[in-house]
Amino acid sequence: MAHDVFISYSSVDKTAADTVCSILEQNGISCWIAPRDITPGLDFAEAIIDGIKSSKLFILIYSSNSNNSKQVIREVDRAVHLGLPVINLRLEDIPLSKQLEYYLSSVHWLDAKTPPLEDHINKLSGVVKILLRKDGAREEDLEKAIRDGILQVGQDKKSIAVLPFKNISNDPEQEYFSDGMMEEILDRLFKIGDLKVISRTSSMHYKNSDKSIKEIARELRVANIIEGSVRRAGNMVRIAVQLIDAGTDAHLWSEIYNGDLSDLSRIFVIQSEVAQSVARELKAVLSPQELDLIEKKPTKNTEAYDAYLRGMFYWRKLTRNELETAMKYFELAIEKDPEYAPAYAGIAFVYGALIQMGLISPEEGGPKTMEALMKATELDSNNEEVIYAQAGITTWMMWDWEAGESAFKKALEINPNHAEAHAYYSHLLNILGRTEEAMAEIQIALKLDPYNPLIISLYSVDLWLVRRFDEALEAAREAIRMEPLSPVAQTVLTDILHKNGRLEEAWESIKKEFIMMGKGQAFELDFKKLGYAESLIKATEALEVLSETTFVDPAMFSLVYLMAGNNERALDCWEKAYEIHSPSMPYLRMPAFDPIRDEPRFREIARKMGLPYK
Repeated sequence: MAHDVFISYSSVDKTAADTVCSILEQNGISCWIAPRDITPGLDFAEAIIDGIKSSKLFILIYSSNSNNSKQVIREVDRAVHLGLPVINLRLEDIPLSKQLEYYLSSVHWLDAKTPPLEDHINKLSGVVKILLRKDGAREEDLEKAIRDGILQVGQDKKSIAVLPFKNISNDPEQEYFSDGMMEEILDRLFKIGDLKVISRTSSMHYKNSDKSIKEIARELRVANIIEGSVRRAGNMVRIAVQLIDAGTDAHLWSEIYNGDLSDLSRIFVIQSEVAQSVARELKAVLSPQELDLIEKKPTKNTEAYDAYLRGMFYWRKLTRNELETAMKYFELAIEKDPEYAPAYAGIAFVYGALIQMGLISPEEGGPKTMEALMKATELDSNNEEVIYAQAGITTWMMWDWEAGESAFKKALEINPNHAEAHAYYSHLLNILGRTEEAMAEIQIALKLDPYNPLIISLYSVDLWLVRRFDEALEAAREAIRMEPLSPVAQTVLTDILHKNGRLEEAWESIKKEFIMMGKGQAFELDFKKLGYAESLIKATEALEVLSETTFVDPAMFSLVYLMAGNNERALDCWEKAYEIHSPSMPYLRMPAFDPIRDEPRFREIARKMGLPYK
């Protein structure tokens, strides 16, 4: 049954929450509130998720009690993830906790700090009715409520999204260049710690969108938008940029720049000037160190720079063919400028991705990854992407947890808006058993890059590791909906379907995983004839044969054996994965390993890796 409003509250504030529910319903607004609307016998967590899904708005009864309630934080997390408008009814004037701030710094709120509470709830009813309307007067009425002081604007005035720059060249092949200019300006804004900057993938979500600036800003929860266009003819480039206040549509700043790619330093100056102008208009504090970073010129060679932009364009697609194309462009960039550190980092990223995806073995790709990383570090040990590469490689290939954490922290110090660094750091923290810190980091990543299927995939793993299975399943499905070839989310989906006894779905899911790794032939079986258990056994036999001629990650092999119920063979494969340094090895706390978690062989691997086995 659909409801207008979901009411979230701490149990300590039940009296206030019941009053809110009662008055809203007297005003014709249907509410979902626990425990009243939980069907007897239904799991509590499942009922909460269903209640949020069935509602159009989310109201938080905010107090010192709800501020630190883990249950409330989970409910807010779900509401934001599902895109529900959130209204924060503030009973107390206290700062948001760190976790709630990730979600609520950009939502509207309504103050109810002074009695009588009923007067404030009647105002809340009016705001709710405005938000539930679909007609054109809704925006005008919302703006009036803000002007009248009923509703407070929650956006961080220093929050910003950079929309994809339009390629207005006559050549559609220049799309990579207009994307590159947007990304380079974005990269410089990222380094300004006083700004909250939405990441590239979520901004690219609006490429060629017909949504208004206000709609985009509301969905991304930012106060400001940058638009731009690029025209390139030969070496001549014309870049137009404007900064817009999303709330008023006012143009805060605009500029047109002309540059010649034969003088590459001019292009870098333009990118730096845009970032500094935006910071100045938004009154963001810019430290001397941040200024040095955004004024840095990575190369003097035009062809190297052009090849690097093309390499990054293909790298982000993360398929085998595109990774191979990216590698060619990174190698061309190095050929043109042998001291171009980010290009070496790009090569390390490509090899790391191929290993992580099980497309090449750690024995084959590991040395090449390390060689590229060492060269990048030698050339520029303070480059953000080089340090980010260090963090990932030291963690998942070298298993040096202390060095990995140090590198993540350094990368995030240089670029606090690096969503993927926050997300992967959350995994390291979860690997180390520091779950609360981990969930705080992934929440930052989701706020900075809400439409990135990779971030949502990594979020599903975090939820899986802390055994929030219903939410993990939902996040995994969302990531796969956005990006059908999402191997990380597919692994989570497979395990949860298996645990839930949804065997045919689990079979189709694991089959898809191995197809993505190029090993799908082992799963070309008559499932309906063989059944689940026998199909898994036959698949393991086929994988054994296949592994004689091609690389099959023994860590993934181990998971299939576990699903088939062959724990001894699963342990054999897990020990092999340890020997070859499979990048999946750090995830000892995966629920998939529960059947062998207390086995002495499993515990010994955990001991040697310096990780908690539970």
